[in-house]
Amino acid sequence: MSGVSTAWGIVVRDLVRSVRQRSRLLAGLVRPFIWVFLVGAGFNSITRIEGGLSYQAFAYPGGIVMAGLFGGMLTAISTVYDREFGMLRLMLASPSGAGAVLAGRAVAAAVIGGVQGAIVLACAPLALSMTAGDFARGAAALALTALASATLGLLVAARLTSVENFGGVINVVLFPLLFVSGALYPTQGMPPVLRAFARINPVTYMADLMRHALRQPAEFSVSTDIAVLAATTVLAFGLTAALFDPEQRFVRGRAPRR
Repeated sequence: MSGVSTAWGIVVRDLVRSVRQRSRLLAGLVRPFIWVFLVGAGFNSITRIEGGLSYQAFAYPGGIVMAGLFGGMLTAISTVYDREFGMLRLMLASPSGAGAVLAGRAVAAAVIGGVQGAIVLACAPLALSMTAGDFARGAAALALTALASATLGLLVAARLTSVENFGGVINVVLFPLLFVSGALYPTQGMPPVLRAFARINPVTYMADLMRHALRQPAEFSVSTDIAVLAATTVLAFGLTAALFDPEQRFVRGRAPRR
């Protein structure tokens, strides 16, 4: 029970911290709406989407994924902040170990990403024709998207020692993942190199699963999307646990500090 209690305590702490950071939450919500309704309004006149969809209708599932992706990955900054200011030492005083700390962080980040994505999903009737089943399937797809995004964010944060470094690195990771995927553009029209990258990009499968959920044409099967995202979550969490060093004591070519 100690591991569950430790993880739960971290979840509550991270959620309370995020609620207090209203500007970050608001920015996470505004971003997909800007893309879908402002950028999308211009793209409507110059793009032709297979199946007769408008660009705004095509991009809306991607906007939901964008909210979940950014919310889940950016929340990993809490891990870097706590390392930089020494809070991780206190957390790891628990006998539960680093695994419980990382699990709590992953769950909290997934909840935050899921809530941001759910608000965008709730506004889907502004661009799409929705049924109760669409909302239910979209929520399930969003839950898997947010969890995979949370573990990817933790993987980025696993070895970083300052908040400034995290801010620079996460943007270099996030934007290629988003733009070289099927979230905002069909992958069929991409150059071969970018399309090959899209095939190994987990965000492509997040967007594809959301398209299935909202009854839009999709590139892969539902089982493929779920399998890739589940594998991404397990692999990213395992790599994070292997790379995670709370105090960054180990530097290549040096012995640990005494």
